[in-house]
Amino acid sequence: MDDGKPSGPRTKWWSRPSTDRDRPAGPEEDGAAANRVADASGTAPAGPGGTTGPTAGERLPHTTPDGDYTPAPPVAAPPPAADLGTPAPAEPAPPAAEPHVHRTQPLHAPDEYSTPPYGGPGPWAPAPPVQRPVATPAHGTPVPPPYAGTDGHGTAAPPVAAAPAQGGQEHHTDPWPPPHTVAQQHPVPQPPGQIPQQTSQWMRYDPWGAPRQPLSHPGPGQGVDDVRPRKARRGTVLVGAALLALLAGGIGGGVGAYVERNGGLTTVELPQSGRDAGGRAPDSVAGIAASALPGVVTLHVNGSAESGTGTGFVLDDRGHILTNNHVVAPAGSNGDITVTFSGGESAAAEIVGKDSGYDLAVVKVTGVSGLTPLPLGNSDNVRVGDPVVAIGAPFDLSNTVTSGIISAKERPITAGGEKGDGTDVSYVDALQTDAPINPGNSGGPLVDAEARVIGINSAIRAADSGSGLDGGQSGSIGLGFAIPINQGKRVAEELISTGKATHPVIGVTLDMEFTGDGAKVGGKAAGGASAVTEGGPADKAGIRPGDIITEVEGQRVHSGEELIVKIRAHRPGDRLGLVLTRGGKELSMTLTLGSASGT
Repeated sequence: MDDGKPSGPRTKWWSRPSTDRDRPAGPEEDGAAANRVADASGTAPAGPGGTTGPTAGERLPHTTPDGDYTPAPPVAAPPPAADLGTPAPAEPAPPAAEPHVHRTQPLHAPDEYSTPPYGGPGPWAPAPPVQRPVATPAHGTPVPPPYAGTDGHGTAAPPVAAAPAQGGQEHHTDPWPPPHTVAQQHPVPQPPGQIPQQTSQWMRYDPWGAPRQPLSHPGPGQGVDDVRPRKARRGTVLVGAALLALLAGGIGGGVGAYVERNGGLTTVELPQSGRDAGGRAPDSVAGIAASALPGVVTLHVNGSAESGTGTGFVLDDRGHILTNNHVVAPAGSNGDITVTFSGGESAAAEIVGKDSGYDLAVVKVTGVSGLTPLPLGNSDNVRVGDPVVAIGAPFDLSNTVTSGIISAKERPITAGGEKGDGTDVSYVDALQTDAPINPGNSGGPLVDAEARVIGINSAIRAADSGSGLDGGQSGSIGLGFAIPINQGKRVAEELISTGKATHPVIGVTLDMEFTGDGAKVGGKAAGGASAVTEGGPADKAGIRPGDIITEVEGQRVHSGEELIVKIRAHRPGDRLGLVLTRGGKELSMTLTLGSASGT
């Protein structure tokens, strides 16, 4: 019973791999395929209207060797000879020939419920044409030209329903277009009343194609029209940025050059405290210096053989100035001495008196008013650790102030001795200080916290074996020595009064080559006389040649130099208590100091 199923051989609709699937059939293959189908069945398959052969212009579907179905390519057919105005016969008339492609009519009416898998007409609907996957092109491969079947913007055009065929039979277009379409060189004329069928092509996805290329829309990617304008705009932006950078660099360079040459765009003012009244505490170094500096002078001495620079200080308003003997010694008997005061005024000076044993000298300036004498202190009141300030002209740097403390007292030192006969050797029971003293400080004052003079800076112990300030250029190592002001005052008074100074003596000749502990009285004096002066202080006290004096006024004596220093620290006429040894026995005695003229 005919229930609408095909009367010919059943077509297989599943898909198998085939090497001929993707190749479009040519005209020769179409005819051969039709003949093979006819020969295999003995008769041509019946058409939809029960006819046993194809009508004019109708092509049979191709069947691949494995039974797959392939739609036949379109073949142009001559227009029908029947009159378009003749009524249709009772039986269905054969369908009119299609100008391009004759689609096989479905075996059943379309399924209004859109039965899966593709909404085709029932379970016997042909499967959609398939296509082998295409390999992804290499990076940089040009994108194919726009695909057919789009609206020019990458969006598929909506399907257009075909016009009804002659005889009232409705013509359905195949919803699944063939995977390959043979391009025609010339357009095929369309019969009157026919609407060109919209064709499409399966899109081949190109991951390197235009940006935003959709997977479901062939043709140019979305936004392709905007690529070139964006590139143009990007180039404009880059050029503008470059010009802006150049302009900013030029402005910045100009501003930098202006700032470098003119010290900035604005005047910089740093915070600073205002001026004070200038007052300082009287016992501070600044207060002491301010009080003592007006009475300190710098001496420049020029002699026939040598010259030198030293320091002195004003003793009284008559112009007497105290300094060291080794400072004025280069002047000799006819040299020039110039005194420069702290304010810068200068005046000529002359020697009043000098004594090499004490290393002291007094000079006097005339015609100078407004002198500022320095007050004299008492060196017996000085204690170790007391603060002191030294003022002088080290290396001719006048008005130099240094500070320190009293490091020790009663340091027996000897200075001078350049002549070799001992007449220029000075014996000083000195004050030791760590206040920096250098060559040029000689003769300057060493003052206490009340700006009173307690010593006269005279010698330093240099890093080498030198001990005098007048020899070499060695600097201070913190071992400076000053003549106590008590001794300096007495000598200065004598020099001003008589031009000479007296030395206290005991009337003995000492053995300076003795290496034992103490001061040994010699055996014989010069010319064979006795080492103990007859009728002198020592002779009267009972001292004999060969006695060793070990103490003076309770202070140990370790050498002949120390005994001289201790004796010269006193005035003539002073009574001294001595301790000596004789023949291994210790003896004590008292004597009164005598007087001798100095040189």
